Amino acid sequence: METVKQKEKKAFSTLKAKYGYKNVMAAPRLKKVVVSVGTGSGIKRDKDRNKFVMDRLAKITGQKPATRGAKKSIASFKIRIGDPVGVLVTLRGARMYGFLDKLINVAIPRTKDFRGIERKIVDNIGNLTMSIKEHTIFPETGDEELKDVFGLGITLVTSAKNKAEATDFFDLIGIPFKK
Repeated sequence: METVKQKEKKAFSTLKAKYGYKNVMAAPRLKKVVVSVGTGSGIKRDKDRNKFVMDRLAKITGQKPATRGAKKSIASFKIRIGDPVGVLVTLRGARMYGFLDKLINVAIPRTKDFRGIERKIVDNIGNLTMSIKEHTIFPETGDEELKDVFGLGITLVTSAKNKAEATDFFDLIGIPFKK
């Protein structure tokens, strides 16, 4: 089976004909993948929840996540500046390609009632942001922790200049869009 990295290299020849690229560096390519989980203000009540989310995210991505603090104080939510409200992992290089292979070939097909990803989730600057409702679609997560299911957001950042280029690029690397 072809990996995402191999598909990315082959994508240049296809996109060269359509968009007239003269150089490989002009073609869109993946820069990074950002995986984030919002843990909210519930961390103050349950400290173990944050550790659980960080542990699961580390197993899924293969990299230790960083905690993100609140940017504003919101009195009604009892949040102060700097309180942890989420965790984030930025993947580049080999880990990025490994995660994408796992996401496209293993995790997304395991999603219940999956019919494809909408093309409209690609934004105007060439990035794709998708949400996954349950982290349990990844093979590293055990089925015994079904009480603590959390969702995550995944952003694929590319060097594409517009939405059309990015959509064609994502098609070529194997993102399962709706037909």
